[in-house]
Amino acid sequence: MDIKHVKDYIYWLYYQYLLITCSYVLEPWERSMFHTITVTVFAMVVYTAYVFVPIHVRLAFEFFSQIFGSQPESTVSI
Repeated sequence: MDIKHVKDYIYWLYYQYLLITCSYVLEPWERSMFHTITVTVFAMVVYTAYVFVPIHVRLAFEFFSQIFGSQPESTVSI
């Protein structure tokens, strides 16, 4: 792929984004605000997933490992 095809593909993706979000009907200042809010929300979701998902996965793994019998024999109550 040469640079022209990549550039056209990026323009096509941006055009699809405008059509899907219906932001092509907005005025330029409204479109700017919409894009700013969209990028901010997306960044907050990515940051939250980066920070909290590993913690929850670890806790779920510990919980299910205790349930399904990975306890040593000395800690099993009779």
